[in-house]
Amino acid sequence: MANRRQLLQRAAAWGMFGAGSFTIPSKAFAALLPTGRCSAGEGDTVANPLTPPAHGSIPVAFLISDGAVMIDFTGPWEVFQDVSISTRSEAPFRLYTVAEAQKPIRASGGMKILPDYTILNAPAPKVLVIPAQSKASENAKGWIRSSAKTADVVMSVCNGSFVLASTGLLSGKAATSHHSSYADLETMFPDIRVKRGLRFVEDANLASAGGLSSGIDLALRVVQRYFGSEVARKTAFNMEYQGQGWMHPDSNAVYAQIPPQTANHPVCPVCGMDPKLSLKTEYKGTTYYFCNPRHKQTFDDSPEKFTKG
Repeated sequence: MANRRQLLQRAAAWGMFGAGSFTIPSKAFAALLPTGRCSAGEGDTVANPLTPPAHGSIPVAFLISDGAVMIDFTGPWEVFQDVSISTRSEAPFRLYTVAEAQKPIRASGGMKILPDYTILNAPAPKVLVIPAQSKASENAKGWIRSSAKTADVVMSVCNGSFVLASTGLLSGKAATSHHSSYADLETMFPDIRVKRGLRFVEDANLASAGGLSSGIDLALRVVQRYFGSEVARKTAFNMEYQGQGWMHPDSNAVYAQIPPQTANHPVCPVCGMDPKLSLKTEYKGTTYYFCNPRHKQTFDDSPEKFTKG
Protein backbone atom coordinates (compact mmCIF):
# COMPACT_ATOMS: atom_id res chain seq x y z
CA MET A 1 0.00 0.00 0.00
CA ALA A 2 1.37 3.40 -1.00
CA ASN A 3 0.09 5.08 2.18
CA ARG A 4 1.86 2.52 4.34
CA ARG A 5 5.10 2.94 2.42
CA GLN A 6 4.88 6.73 2.82
CA LEU A 7 4.27 6.29 6.54
CA LEU A 8 7.39 4.14 6.86
CA GLN A 9 9.41 6.69 4.93
CA ARG A 10 8.20 9.52 7.17
CA ALA A 11 8.95 7.50 10.28
CA ALA A 12 12.44 6.80 9.03
CA ALA A 13 12.95 10.49 8.32
CA TRP A 14 11.98 11.50 11.88
CA GLY A 15 13.40 8.51 13.69
CA MET A 16 15.14 8.98 17.03
CA PHE A 17 16.64 12.25 15.81
CA GLY A 18 13.37 14.14 16.14
CA ALA A 19 12.30 16.52 13.43
CA GLY A 20 15.68 16.74 11.77
CA SER A 21 16.34 14.77 8.61
CA PHE A 22 18.78 11.87 8.79
CA THR A 23 20.21 9.96 5.87
CA ILE A 24 22.46 6.93 6.10
CA PRO A 25 25.18 7.12 3.41
CA SER A 26 24.86 4.28 0.94
CA LYS A 27 28.15 2.69 1.96
CA ALA A 28 27.22 2.86 5.64
CA PHE A 29 23.80 1.42 4.87
CA ALA A 30 25.38 -1.43 2.94
CA ALA A 31 27.54 -2.21 5.98
CA LEU A 32 24.39 -2.65 8.06
CA LEU A 33 22.92 -5.24 5.72
CA PRO A 34 23.53 -8.95 6.32
CA THR A 35 25.96 -10.63 3.97
CA GLY A 36 25.37 -13.98 2.31
CA ARG A 37 26.58 -16.12 -0.54
CA CYS A 38 25.20 -13.61 -3.04
CA SER A 39 26.90 -10.22 -2.92
CA ALA A 40 24.98 -7.05 -3.64
CA GLY A 41 25.93 -4.37 -6.10
CA GLU A 42 28.52 -4.71 -8.80
CA GLY A 43 29.29 -8.33 -9.57
CA ASP A 44 26.02 -9.49 -8.00
CA THR A 45 25.11 -12.82 -9.56
CA VAL A 46 21.74 -14.39 -8.90
CA ALA A 47 20.91 -17.95 -9.84
CA ASN A 48 17.89 -18.34 -12.13
CA PRO A 49 17.18 -14.60 -12.48
CA LEU A 50 13.80 -13.33 -13.62
CA THR A 51 13.27 -10.35 -15.91
CA PRO A 52 10.88 -7.70 -14.58
CA PRO A 53 8.85 -5.68 -17.06
CA ALA A 54 10.44 -2.45 -18.27
CA HIS A 55 7.33 -0.58 -17.17
CA GLY A 56 4.46 -1.33 -14.84
CA SER A 57 4.09 -3.62 -11.86
CA ILE A 58 4.47 -7.38 -11.60
CA PRO A 59 1.02 -8.89 -10.89
CA VAL A 60 1.04 -11.18 -7.83
CA ALA A 61 -2.07 -13.25 -7.09
CA PHE A 62 -2.80 -14.82 -3.73
CA LEU A 63 -5.20 -17.74 -4.06
CA ILE A 64 -7.20 -18.06 -0.85
CA SER A 65 -10.09 -20.12 0.46
CA ASP A 66 -11.53 -20.96 3.87
CA GLY A 67 -8.83 -21.88 6.35
CA ALA A 68 -6.05 -20.04 4.50
CA VAL A 69 -3.20 -19.74 7.01
CA MET A 70 -2.54 -16.08 7.72
CA ILE A 71 1.25 -15.95 7.77
CA ASP A 72 1.45 -18.16 4.67
CA PHE A 73 0.06 -15.38 2.51
CA THR A 74 0.40 -12.22 4.60
CA GLY A 75 4.12 -12.88 5.11
CA PRO A 76 4.85 -12.90 1.35
CA TRP A 77 2.33 -10.07 0.88
CA GLU A 78 4.35 -7.93 3.30
CA VAL A 79 7.56 -8.72 1.45
CA PHE A 80 6.21 -7.82 -1.99
CA GLN A 81 4.46 -4.65 -0.80
CA ASP A 82 7.62 -3.39 0.94
CA VAL A 83 9.88 -3.60 -2.12
CA SER A 84 10.88 -0.10 -3.16
CA ILE A 85 13.05 0.81 -6.16
CA SER A 86 13.89 4.48 -6.64
CA THR A 87 14.26 4.17 -10.41
CA ARG A 88 10.73 2.84 -10.91
CA SER A 89 7.76 5.23 -10.86
CA GLU A 90 5.28 2.45 -10.04
CA ALA A 91 5.27 -0.10 -7.26
CA PRO A 92 7.37 -3.12 -8.31
CA PHE A 93 4.55 -5.54 -7.46
CA ARG A 94 0.76 -5.29 -7.78
CA LEU A 95 -0.95 -7.53 -5.21
CA TYR A 96 -4.46 -8.98 -5.21
CA THR A 97 -6.42 -11.85 -3.70
CA VAL A 98 -8.29 -14.45 -5.72
CA ALA A 99 -10.93 -16.95 -4.61
CA GLU A 100 -13.38 -19.25 -6.30
CA ALA A 101 -16.33 -16.97 -5.53
CA GLN A 102 -16.83 -13.29 -4.78
CA LYS A 103 -17.76 -13.83 -1.15
CA PRO A 104 -15.85 -13.52 2.11
CA ILE A 105 -13.59 -16.34 3.17
CA ARG A 106 -12.54 -17.12 6.74
CA ALA A 107 -8.79 -17.32 7.11
CA SER A 108 -7.06 -18.99 10.05
CA GLY A 109 -7.95 -17.38 13.36
CA GLY A 110 -11.31 -16.28 11.96
CA MET A 111 -10.28 -13.23 9.93
CA LYS A 112 -12.84 -12.45 7.23
CA ILE A 113 -11.43 -11.46 3.85
CA LEU A 114 -13.33 -10.33 0.77
CA PRO A 115 -11.30 -11.45 -2.27
CA ASP A 116 -10.48 -8.90 -4.94
CA TYR A 117 -11.23 -11.28 -7.82
CA THR A 118 -12.62 -14.68 -8.62
CA ILE A 119 -10.88 -17.29 -10.71
CA LEU A 120 -13.16 -16.23 -13.56
CA ASN A 121 -12.08 -12.58 -13.74
CA ALA A 122 -8.67 -12.40 -12.05
CA PRO A 123 -5.80 -10.84 -14.02
CA ALA A 124 -3.20 -13.34 -15.15
CA PRO A 125 -0.46 -13.39 -12.49
CA LYS A 126 3.27 -13.49 -13.05
CA VAL A 127 3.65 -14.68 -9.46
CA LEU A 128 1.03 -16.94 -7.87
CA VAL A 129 1.11 -17.58 -4.11
CA ILE A 130 -0.74 -20.61 -2.72
CA PRO A 131 -0.91 -20.76 1.09
CA ALA A 132 -2.11 -23.69 3.18
CA GLN A 133 -5.91 -23.75 2.99
CA SER A 134 -8.88 -26.02 2.39
CA LYS A 135 -8.79 -28.47 -0.50
CA ALA A 136 -8.99 -26.85 -3.91
CA SER A 137 -11.98 -27.49 -6.14
CA GLU A 138 -11.52 -28.79 -9.66
CA ASN A 139 -12.23 -25.29 -10.97
CA ALA A 140 -9.56 -23.78 -8.72
CA LYS A 141 -7.05 -26.45 -9.74
CA GLY A 142 -7.80 -25.71 -13.37
CA TRP A 143 -7.13 -22.01 -12.78
CA ILE A 144 -3.78 -22.83 -11.15
CA ARG A 145 -2.78 -25.01 -14.11
CA SER A 146 -3.81 -22.32 -16.57
CA SER A 147 -2.00 -19.58 -14.63
CA ALA A 148 1.17 -21.67 -14.41
CA LYS A 149 1.50 -21.63 -18.20
CA THR A 150 2.38 -17.93 -18.23
CA ALA A 151 3.55 -17.30 -14.64
CA ASP A 152 7.19 -16.70 -13.80
CA VAL A 153 6.72 -18.34 -10.41
CA VAL A 154 3.98 -20.46 -8.86
CA MET A 155 4.88 -20.75 -5.19
CA SER A 156 3.24 -22.78 -2.45
CA VAL A 157 3.79 -22.02 1.21
CA CYS A 158 3.62 -24.62 3.97
CA ASN A 159 0.84 -27.13 3.24
CA GLY A 160 -0.17 -25.13 0.21
CA SER A 161 2.12 -27.70 -1.40
CA PHE A 162 -0.77 -30.17 -1.21
CA VAL A 163 -2.98 -27.82 -3.22
CA LEU A 164 -0.23 -27.36 -5.79
CA ALA A 165 0.48 -31.10 -5.85
CA SER A 166 -3.21 -31.88 -6.42
CA THR A 167 -3.02 -30.06 -9.77
CA GLY A 168 -0.44 -32.53 -11.07
CA LEU A 169 2.05 -29.75 -11.76
CA LEU A 170 4.53 -31.12 -9.22
CA SER A 171 4.55 -34.60 -10.71
CA GLY A 172 8.15 -35.70 -11.16
CA LYS A 173 9.44 -32.51 -9.54
CA ALA A 174 11.06 -31.63 -6.22
CA ALA A 175 9.10 -29.88 -3.47
CA THR A 176 8.96 -29.33 0.26
CA SER A 177 6.31 -28.52 2.85
CA HIS A 178 5.85 -28.05 6.57
CA HIS A 179 8.12 -30.47 8.40
CA SER A 180 5.17 -32.28 9.97
CA SER A 181 3.82 -33.07 6.49
CA TYR A 182 6.82 -34.62 4.73
CA ALA A 183 5.53 -38.17 5.14
CA ASP A 184 1.98 -37.24 4.11
CA LEU A 185 3.22 -35.51 0.96
CA GLU A 186 5.34 -38.53 0.09
CA THR A 187 2.47 -40.95 0.75
CA MET A 188 -0.23 -39.00 -1.08
CA PHE A 189 1.96 -37.97 -4.02
CA PRO A 190 4.66 -40.63 -4.45
CA ASP A 191 5.78 -39.13 -7.77
CA ILE A 192 7.01 -35.96 -6.02
CA ARG A 193 10.60 -35.84 -4.77
CA VAL A 194 10.00 -34.49 -1.27
CA LYS A 195 12.98 -32.53 0.04
CA ARG A 196 13.29 -32.56 3.81
CA GLY A 197 15.06 -29.85 5.75
CA LEU A 198 14.98 -27.15 3.07
CA ARG A 199 13.66 -23.65 3.58
CA PHE A 200 12.36 -23.68 0.02
CA VAL A 201 12.74 -25.68 -3.18
CA GLU A 202 12.66 -24.39 -6.76
CA ASP A 203 11.99 -26.57 -9.79
CA ALA A 204 11.39 -24.88 -13.15
CA ASN A 205 8.77 -22.15 -12.56
CA LEU A 206 7.41 -23.94 -9.49
CA ALA A 207 8.62 -23.25 -5.96
CA SER A 208 7.58 -24.51 -2.56
CA ALA A 209 8.39 -23.14 0.88
CA GLY A 210 8.59 -24.99 4.15
CA GLY A 211 6.29 -24.09 7.01
CA LEU A 212 4.74 -20.75 7.81
CA SER A 213 7.56 -18.16 8.05
CA SER A 214 9.46 -19.94 5.27
CA GLY A 215 7.13 -18.16 2.85
CA ILE A 216 8.78 -14.86 3.78
CA ASP A 217 12.13 -16.25 2.68
CA LEU A 218 10.78 -17.63 -0.57
CA ALA A 219 9.16 -14.26 -1.32
CA LEU A 220 12.47 -12.51 -0.67
CA ARG A 221 14.11 -15.03 -2.99
CA VAL A 222 11.59 -14.09 -5.70
CA VAL A 223 12.44 -10.41 -5.12
CA GLN A 224 16.12 -11.31 -5.44
CA ARG A 225 15.51 -13.14 -8.72
CA TYR A 226 13.70 -10.12 -10.19
CA PHE A 227 15.70 -7.21 -8.80
CA GLY A 228 18.93 -8.55 -7.30
CA SER A 229 20.35 -9.24 -3.86
CA GLU A 230 20.70 -5.63 -2.76
CA VAL A 231 16.99 -4.93 -3.25
CA ALA A 232 16.08 -8.11 -1.38
CA ARG A 233 18.42 -7.23 1.48
CA LYS A 234 17.05 -3.69 1.75
CA THR A 235 13.52 -5.06 1.78
CA ALA A 236 14.36 -7.46 4.61
CA PHE A 237 16.20 -4.67 6.47
CA ASN A 238 13.27 -2.26 6.24
CA MET A 239 10.95 -5.03 7.45
CA GLU A 240 13.32 -5.61 10.40
CA TYR A 241 13.39 -9.22 9.26
CA GLN A 242 16.65 -10.81 10.33
CA GLY A 243 16.15 -14.27 8.85
CA GLN A 244 18.57 -15.17 6.07
CA GLY A 245 16.88 -18.31 4.81
CA TRP A 246 16.26 -16.62 1.46
CA MET A 247 20.03 -16.79 0.91
CA HIS A 248 20.45 -20.21 2.53
CA PRO A 249 17.65 -22.60 1.54
CA ASP A 250 19.38 -25.44 3.39
CA SER A 251 18.95 -23.62 6.70
CA ASN A 252 15.94 -25.77 7.65
CA ALA A 253 18.18 -28.80 8.25
CA VAL A 254 17.03 -29.01 11.87
CA TYR A 255 13.67 -30.26 10.55
CA ALA A 256 15.10 -32.97 8.32
CA GLN A 257 15.01 -35.60 11.07
CA ILE A 258 12.17 -36.50 13.40
CA PRO A 259 13.20 -35.89 17.03
CA PRO A 260 13.79 -39.13 18.97
CA GLN A 261 11.07 -40.46 21.18
CA THR A 262 11.80 -40.51 24.91
CA ALA A 263 9.91 -41.96 27.85
CA ASN A 264 9.02 -38.46 29.03
CA HIS A 265 8.25 -37.05 25.62
CA PRO A 266 6.83 -39.43 23.03
CA VAL A 267 6.49 -38.04 19.51
CA CYS A 268 4.62 -39.27 16.48
CA PRO A 269 7.22 -41.30 14.54
CA VAL A 270 5.64 -40.26 11.23
CA CYS A 271 5.67 -36.48 11.65
CA GLY A 272 7.38 -35.66 14.94
CA MET A 273 4.38 -33.85 16.39
CA ASP A 274 2.93 -34.38 19.86
CA PRO A 275 0.83 -37.56 19.83
CA LYS A 276 -2.43 -38.67 21.37
CA LEU A 277 -1.68 -41.35 23.91
CA SER A 278 -4.83 -43.22 22.91
CA LEU A 279 -3.37 -43.92 19.45
CA LYS A 280 -0.54 -46.41 19.83
CA THR A 281 1.15 -49.43 18.29
CA GLU A 282 3.53 -51.97 19.79
CA TYR A 283 6.48 -52.77 17.54
CA LYS A 284 9.50 -54.85 18.56
CA GLY A 285 8.98 -54.17 22.24
CA THR A 286 8.49 -50.41 21.88
CA THR A 287 5.25 -48.49 22.12
CA TYR A 288 4.77 -45.80 19.48
CA TYR A 289 2.14 -43.07 19.77
CA PHE A 290 0.53 -41.11 16.93
CA CYS A 291 -1.03 -37.72 16.40
CA ASN A 292 -3.85 -38.98 14.17
CA PRO A 293 -5.28 -42.27 12.85
CA ARG A 294 -3.85 -41.69 9.37
CA HIS A 295 -0.30 -41.59 10.70
CA LYS A 296 -0.92 -44.68 12.79
CA GLN A 297 -2.03 -46.51 9.65
CA THR A 298 0.98 -45.22 7.72
CA PHE A 299 3.27 -46.57 10.43
CA ASP A 300 1.45 -49.89 10.71
CA ASP A 301 1.78 -50.41 6.95
CA SER A 302 5.59 -49.98 6.98
CA PRO A 303 6.99 -49.65 10.51
CA GLU A 304 10.54 -50.29 9.33
CA LYS A 305 10.48 -46.94 7.51
CA PHE A 306 10.04 -45.09 10.77
CA THR A 307 12.23 -47.12 13.12
CA LYS A 308 15.82 -48.22 13.24
CA GLY A 309 14.97 -51.87 12.99
